Amino acid sequence: MNFVTTKPSERILLVDDDPIFRRTTRKQLQDMGYPPVMDAETGQQAVELARRCLFDLILMDILLGEGDDGIAAAGLIAADPGTPVIFLTASTDAGLIERAHGVEPVGYLTKPVNKLSLHGTIKIGLGKHRLILELRQALAKVRQLSGLLPICANCKKIRDDQGYWQKVESYISSCSEAKFSHGICPECARILYPALFFGDQ
Repeated sequence: MNFVTTKPSERILLVDDDPIFRRTTRKQLQDMGYPPVMDAETGQQAVELARRCLFDLILMDILLGEGDDGIAAAGLIAADPGTPVIFLTASTDAGLIERAHGVEPVGYLTKPVNKLSLHGTIKIGLGKHRLILELRQALAKVRQLSGLLPICANCKKIRDDQGYWQKVESYISSCSEAKFSHGICPECARILYPALFFGDQ
């Protein structure tokens, strides 16, 4: 079965302590057209690789053997630079799954993993992560200039969150992408340049 219509470009890190599973999963990803997959056997190796290389997705086993904690490693990786994580697990422990949920993964895969599930979970997970990033950017823009603005009744300066008073244009420029061009309204022009409006009644 052909899973891809265009060749995917996402760089994937596979973290699992089972060499046979790593080899099988790398082959599945290769068949789907993904670039060569890097892999790690321990959580520490995964964190070190993620700090050196920029990955688009981490496939992380929850239980890595000998007490190694895939959830803790994923938490470190997901925090900086925000790489999405899909957990792999053969465990049905509800407490373990609940703790994994705290890392905010973009998906779960239950072992043994078949190619169809792997393909679908990766596509949905990457799409979900892109949507989250877009929503965060949109919310950052919406946050600008929301709520009540303390404004001086006389000079019209605005008080910012730190308690400093700024000119209106300075405040708006710092809180939005708006640009200013200055002019003079008709009312002010009549006051400032009355000769130009002599006889204008």
